Amino acid sequence: MPPIKKYLLTPGPTQVPPEVLLEMARPLIHHRTPEFSAELDKARERLKPLFGTAQEVLVLSSSGTGAMEAAVCNLLAPREEAIFVNGGKFGERWGKMLGAHGMTAHEVKVEWGRAVDPEQVEQALERHPRARAVFVQASETSTTAVHPVEQLAEVTRGRDVLLIVDGITSVGVFEQKMDEWGLDALVSGSQKALMLPPGLGLIALSERAWERARSLKTPRYYFDLNRELRAQRDEHTTAYTPAVTLVRGLNKSLELIHGETLEAVFARHRLMAEAVREGARALGLKLFAPDSPAPGVTGILAPGGIDAAKVVRMMRDNLGVGVQAGQDHMRTKLIRIGHMGYVAPFEMLVALSALEMALRQHGYDFSAGAGVAAVQRRLAAGA
Repeated sequence: MPPIKKYLLTPGPTQVPPEVLLEMARPLIHHRTPEFSAELDKARERLKPLFGTAQEVLVLSSSGTGAMEAAVCNLLAPREEAIFVNGGKFGERWGKMLGAHGMTAHEVKVEWGRAVDPEQVEQALERHPRARAVFVQASETSTTAVHPVEQLAEVTRGRDVLLIVDGITSVGVFEQKMDEWGLDALVSGSQKALMLPPGLGLIALSERAWERARSLKTPRYYFDLNRELRAQRDEHTTAYTPAVTLVRGLNKSLELIHGETLEAVFARHRLMAEAVREGARALGLKLFAPDSPAPGVTGILAPGGIDAAKVVRMMRDNLGVGVQAGQDHMRTKLIRIGHMGYVAPFEMLVALSALEMALRQHGYDFSAGAGVAAVQRRLAAGA
């Protein structure tokens, strides 16, 4: 019999609050109306503090990958060179996008679970002085590691090199200071910390990135950010048919986030991440990204001889607790527990309890309740 109640604790999509679901269930409105313009303007203004920017934040009807591709095709021309940090599945995606658009992509390879060293990027720029941009993740979801984008910006700021950051699992999870740090592009998506279904891509550009976007004449249509900027900033609408329902939901989710306050949201994410890590350690398990762990998702290595994918399947199908295995070569080795967005600290007790039950079922020997007790202690200390 399937579980009567399910918990979505994956790295994304994440849970959607009832208030947001109800908002999206309201009768549809037309997108070329003052009512929708007011919704769009309000959402875009509310996004700026999450990005840490005074620049315009554009809302695209796409997944976060669409916002990534928009950054590539608006800020680089075919045959131009770029550096990309490949420390996981989504770093790899930057390289594939650059190749698809005819750019020359120079890889900075980073071991999965590790953060890039800024010196690696500096050395890559010295080897490839014609590179016009560096592409990196703020939080590499596939490996649960955080890259030091603030320090990377120190490397790129003094050069004619743009720093383009995938913030899909960092915006709304931990503090982003796009303007202060000197990031040139920051992208995100709706289905993570913004507590929405998939379907919205978000992107903000620095002034020098906008100068670059205006000067390029590369082919682009749907993801033409110049056209989208004119539509959203000047005409208070979108260039093409928007995801009206999601924009309304975005406004409600941002209302909830700002009502909690960003400081409290970031603290809640830190608390849940630390609780899960301590729970894993109490079970004798190793973390996958011990030196730079992400606040939005925790990677736990399955004990030797136990298939992580089977543990994840049991947690989901038998216990109703949805987490995620690793990707590619880490599929049978890594368990990823998401704790971003509409997630409460007590749900970490559910996650560790289900993990304990699944591990015991697969032959792992430990003191029952040790992980749950560690989570309890951390939550009590945090409260």
